[in-house]
Amino acid sequence: MASSSSKKVCVVGAGVSGLVSARELRREGHDVTVMEQSGGIGGQWLYDPRTDAGDPLGVAGAQSSIYASLRLNTPRETTSLSDFPFFPTNDGTGGDARRYPLHGEFLSYIRDFCGAFGLMDAVRLNTKVLHVGPLAPCGRGRGHDGAVTRWMVRWSRHGDCEGQVVTAEEVFDAVVVAVGQNTQPRLPTINGMDKWSRRQLHSHSYRSPDSFDDQVVVVVGCHPSGTDIALELCTVAREVHISVKSMDAAAVVPGMRRAVSRHDNLHLHLQIDCLCEDGQVMFADGSCVVADSIIYCTGYDFSFPFLDTGGLVTVDDNRVGPLFEHTFPPSLSFVGVPRMVVVPRFYEAQARWVAQVLSGRRPPLPPEEEMLRAAEYHHRAREEAGVPRRQSHNIFFDVDYMDEFGAKHCGFPRLPEWKKELLRSSVARLRDATESYRDDYRDSGLVREGLQAQGWLTGRPPPPPDTRVENES
Repeated sequence: MASSSSKKVCVVGAGVSGLVSARELRREGHDVTVMEQSGGIGGQWLYDPRTDAGDPLGVAGAQSSIYASLRLNTPRETTSLSDFPFFPTNDGTGGDARRYPLHGEFLSYIRDFCGAFGLMDAVRLNTKVLHVGPLAPCGRGRGHDGAVTRWMVRWSRHGDCEGQVVTAEEVFDAVVVAVGQNTQPRLPTINGMDKWSRRQLHSHSYRSPDSFDDQVVVVVGCHPSGTDIALELCTVAREVHISVKSMDAAAVVPGMRRAVSRHDNLHLHLQIDCLCEDGQVMFADGSCVVADSIIYCTGYDFSFPFLDTGGLVTVDDNRVGPLFEHTFPPSLSFVGVPRMVVVPRFYEAQARWVAQVLSGRRPPLPPEEEMLRAAEYHHRAREEAGVPRRQSHNIFFDVDYMDEFGAKHCGFPRLPEWKKELLRSSVARLRDATESYRDDYRDSGLVREGLQAQGWLTGRPPPPPDTRVENES
């Protein structure tokens, strides 16, 4: 039931971060509307076999970047909410019970979560947010200190009649931006890229290896999507050449080096020096190949084209800010910006903090000047440690930081020790056994005890705890 501290809140996006935000906001008595531009919930996990609508280096087509064979690269036991385990489906629908299942299994989990907490009545599908800005540049809609207290949201939706588009504006007390990270392709700048006449695409537009049969393919980038796609392609392509910025262990993990040694048609090169009109790809190490296709597995840029904050929030080389603890400027909040965190758990902690600040359960945020200083200090410390600006929101699976974040800001339960060990061992296996880590693993005694205690070995969870501020054990 709404209380005197209830706020009218707009959540932009019905992916994982948007849905956990809706759940936490409702728990605090807020009036929640989730606006989702696609025809279903799930965000990136809503697989779309369409790719790019003729724009293989952009986002003219599908919003999802999921390819057909994609499997989770974190264990399902840690890839779940604090009070809603990601157990295998046992309903006879042909789910994927593996520890690292296909993407469709996680989409089913998201849908089950949405149904279990009755969130669909808060979601408006096929509703695209066009503009989010302060209700007024000054005066009405702002507090006495000039902070924005109300927001105008303009949206559009396809109407009941074919071709009809309905556009409207609504006023909200707060907005949660939860649009995800993997939509706007990030592309390198390479000499000759604009003149290279053969096939070029970003991994955003990759779906299956079928169209690369017997081709010579260059894959740019050796992070998880690059390694997955390269290993899949080498089963059908004549040659696969992986281009990396350097050959050190940070750029090419030991497991990928072993994979290259095992596959005669898989090769490593330094980054591309230039592309030639005749199809040649020249690498910085002096080698050269004539390629049929290039796939840029070079990541994504944050993009919030609907936001009009008058400079309150900007994106500079993938640094969103200034954001206090990766989450707040006042009355506007972001859930889902941090990378390399335990998903969706960390976003659940962010969402709970946002919801409790808005309801008054948690102390008010610090003064704006203090939040700005904290954000600047964080970024300066990261830069001094040698972390590139574009990685400002990378947490690097620092479980201690994640635990402290949740405990400090919203009394969120800490990650159990067995899950920490499982996560660390999984990250290590990904690096050391890149081809086999999803199917070849051995759990420690601590992990097996945790699996048993939490019902993973039987498929039956223990009785549910009080989900307000439960302590997971």
